[in-house]
Amino acid sequence: MKLHALAHGRSGDKGNRLNVNVIAYDQRHWPVLLEQVTAERVAALFAHRGVTQVQRYELPNLGALNFVIEDALEGGVNSSLAADTHGKCLSYLVLDLDVQVPVDPGHGLVPKPALQTVP
Repeated sequence: MKLHALAHGRSGDKGNRLNVNVIAYDQRHWPVLLEQVTAERVAALFAHRGVTQVQRYELPNLGALNFVIEDALEGGVNSSLAADTHGKCLSYLVLDLDVQVPVDPGHGLVPKPALQTVP
């Protein structure tokens, strides 16, 4: 399933540094984030932008991960010709990661059902 079923995100910038936060909707999903949303996977997502380093910080009391991504904004606000020079929407790239969720009801890791459209 996609990570956005388990978590939401926020992102921002400081110069050429992107900051992305991934926050579990439910504390029971924290182990999935911790195990599967790694600095290496995030670095691979942003490789096309020339990222040089990704540092992951864990905030277990919040059920959140904070990624500091170096050289992700093509030079930063004043240097880049990119449409989103601030990186405000780049958390959605991370939230599109595929994650595997145990379906064991005893662990409570079954995600919220997806919204269904009515024809």
